[in-house]
Amino acid sequence: MNQFTGVMQDLLARSAAEVSRKEFLRYTGRGLAVGVVGGLLASCQKSGENSGASEAATYTAPSGAGASSEATSPPAKVPTEVDKPIELEEWKSKVDRQSPPTPTPLPPEQRVGYAIVGLGHLTLEEILPAMGQCKKSKPLALVSGSPEKMAKVAKQYGIKPENCYSYENYDKLKDNPAVQVIYIVLPNSLHAEYTIRGAQAGKHILCEKPMATSSADCQKMIDACKKAGRKLMVAYRIQYEPNNRLVRKMIQSNQFGKTKVIEAHNVQSSANPQHWRHKLALAGGGALPDIGLYCLNTSRFLLGTEPTEVFAYTYSTPGNPLFKEVEEMVSWQMRFPEGIVVNCISDYNTHESRRYRVLAEKGWINLEQAFAYEGQQLQTAHAEGIVGHKDQLTLGNKNQFATEIDHFSECILDNKEPHTPGEEGLQDHRIMEAICQSAREGKPVKLPAVAKKDAFRGPEPEEEKKA
Repeated sequence: MNQFTGVMQDLLARSAAEVSRKEFLRYTGRGLAVGVVGGLLASCQKSGENSGASEAATYTAPSGAGASSEATSPPAKVPTEVDKPIELEEWKSKVDRQSPPTPTPLPPEQRVGYAIVGLGHLTLEEILPAMGQCKKSKPLALVSGSPEKMAKVAKQYGIKPENCYSYENYDKLKDNPAVQVIYIVLPNSLHAEYTIRGAQAGKHILCEKPMATSSADCQKMIDACKKAGRKLMVAYRIQYEPNNRLVRKMIQSNQFGKTKVIEAHNVQSSANPQHWRHKLALAGGGALPDIGLYCLNTSRFLLGTEPTEVFAYTYSTPGNPLFKEVEEMVSWQMRFPEGIVVNCISDYNTHESRRYRVLAEKGWINLEQAFAYEGQQLQTAHAEGIVGHKDQLTLGNKNQFATEIDHFSECILDNKEPHTPGEEGLQDHRIMEAICQSAREGKPVKLPAVAKKDAFRGPEPEEEKKA
C-alpha cells in the first residue's frame, strides 16, 4: 500500500466529519483536489453511507460539472443496398494506413448454405471457425462418419440434428433445399466420388486441394458438375490471399523489371505413419500433392502462364515408416515462357518453412509464410543510385478460408464462374504427373504449350475488381 492510498483511506474513514479544504489540499495537492473533491470522495463512499441502493445504482454527474453531451452517432452515408458498405466520417490523416471499407455481411437468411463433408483437422481448426467471418456463407449441414463428434460440433455451431448426415445417407442432401454447396474436406482419393455424388444430388461443389489423385478423376469431376449444371471450385486459398495477390500485380506489371527466377519451398515435419497422408491409397502421393502443390499452383498463378518443361528428383529415407508408401521429398524445376525458371522443393521431414522469392531484373520480392494460413511477411528490395531500398509491406489481415468461401458464394448468388474452377485443378494434376514421370525416368518431360494467359482460371474475384 502506498502513502497516497493510506491517506485516502484515512480521509474516507473520517468522512462523517467535515474535512477542511486546507487539510485536504495539504494531503493531496491543489491539482488533484480540483478534480477529486466533487467526484472521488462522493463516488468512493461506502455503500452503507449512501442514501439508498437505488441512488447508488444511478450515475450522477460530479458536483459543479456541466451536463453530459448528448450521445450521437457520427455522420455517415448509408446506402440502401445491403451489400454496399456504410461510409463513416473521416478521422484518419492520409499519412497513416487507411482502413478498408466497413464489412457488408448479408442477412443470415440471404447467405449461401454449406454442407461440410469431413470433420478432421482442417474443418475443425480452420474452416468452421472461418465461417464466423464469412459475409455471404453459413454452415448449414455436416457429414461425418463419427456421430458422437458430429453431434458435438453441431451443437457448437448451431446446426440442427436433422442436418447431420452420415456417409451412407450422404445422397439425401438432395432433399435439403437449404444446402446449396457441398464443401468436400476428405482424404484426396475420396474427392472424386463425393464430388460426383454431390453434383448428382444437385449441389454446387467446393473441393479441397489437391482436386483428386489423378488427372483422369479430375476430368470426371468436371464432367459430372457440367452435366448436372452445377459449379465446381477448387479451394486454392492462396489465390485469394492479399499478399500473394499483390505479388502477382508486381510481377505482371514488371514493377521490378522482368521476372527471371522464382525460388519456392514448402516443407514440414510429419510424425504419424498411420495418418491418411502417409497412405498411398488415400493420399495419392506424399509431399508433392499435399504441400508441394502450393509451390506449383502459386507459381502458375503469379506468372499467369504455364510451364513448358519439368525436371524432378525425389527421395525417401530408407527404413522410415513415414515414407513406406509415399515420397518424403521432391525437388523440381519448371521452365516457363520467356526463359523464366521456377525452382521448387517440398519435404515431409524438415522443420516447417513456407516461402518464395521472386528474382527480377531490378529487384526482388520475398514472401515469408507465403503458404501458411496466416502471418505473411512481404518484403521487396531494389536500388536507386547509391541508395539501396529494402521495404516491408504490411497489408490488412484476411481469413483466407472465409475469403475463398465467400468468393464461391458470390459466384452462386451472381451466377458467375469461380476464379479457380475444376480446370485449374486439372492442369495442376497434369503437371504433377509430369513431375512424377521425370523423377522416375531421370530426365526432363515436355509439357504442351499453352498460349493463352490465365488459361484455366475464371474471372477475378469481385473484391479484386474493386481494389
